[in-house]
Amino acid sequence: MRIRIAHSPDSDDAFMFCALSTGAVGVPGFPDVQVEHVLADIETLNRAAVRGTYEVSAVSIHAYAHLHRRYRLMPCGASMGEGYGPIVVAGHPLDDLAGCRVALPGAWTSAALAARLYAPDLVPVWMPFDQVGPAVLAGDVDAGVIIHEGQLTWRDEGLEKVVDLGVWWAETQGGLPLPLGGNVVRRDLDPALALALTRATRDSIVWALEHRDEALSFAMKHARGLDRGKADRFVGMYVNPRTVDYGPDGRLALRRLLDLAHAEGLLPGPVPLDLVALDEVREEAA
Repeated sequence: MRIRIAHSPDSDDAFMFCALSTGAVGVPGFPDVQVEHVLADIETLNRAAVRGTYEVSAVSIHAYAHLHRRYRLMPCGASMGEGYGPIVVAGHPLDDLAGCRVALPGAWTSAALAARLYAPDLVPVWMPFDQVGPAVLAGDVDAGVIIHEGQLTWRDEGLEKVVDLGVWWAETQGGLPLPLGGNVVRRDLDPALALALTRATRDSIVWALEHRDEALSFAMKHARGLDRGKADRFVGMYVNPRTVDYGPDGRLALRRLLDLAHAEGLLPGPVPLDLVALDEVREEAA
């Protein structure tokens, strides 16, 4: 049986899935399952998930609002900004985004959603995430939202910070983390297999955290020019105990983000939070 696990070619996702990629962990109870890793940028994965392309996929939490009928959220694999997150940058000091043309890294990314909640009057300009910084520097847009490793390199590129959306979210939401990404599993899979894939994903995350040097070495091939120190810092931002389990405040943050986005007319409707057998997974881990 072949199972495709789709995720971004980023150092944090590579770190998270190192053990599953190298065979250090498998899919419990399903020895015949062969895992194929599919790498694509997050907005491509968001769109593929709407079609149900992959059995397991990393997606933006924003995108989950559009694909929850096909997929369930895993209780592990979260990427959350703990008082940090995507950064709005400009080529010069800028205090107000109202009426500004702002480059956003994909219409269904959580970074784009957070930016539109922060500044409802901005004018969105959609483009791939790796074109945002150059577009800002070229003056093609007034500002842009930086994600991935760019959160650590924007100063080196000569950009000015307008706001860290993770800081803004924490300040306005009682210290809650900013939900950015998660892992989902397709609804039409056998429930036992869906649970096993959830367990395997969690086991891979735990393995990476327990074998940090080995997993980081594996992840360096996707570090996009970061040195090992910065890559380690970036991985630590988005793969940590929160990634093993959302936690009660993490689930509250998910609910808050989706409810606010719906209230502001940025989502097609209310979004149920349907996490895979969380209590059962916890029992197995005990």
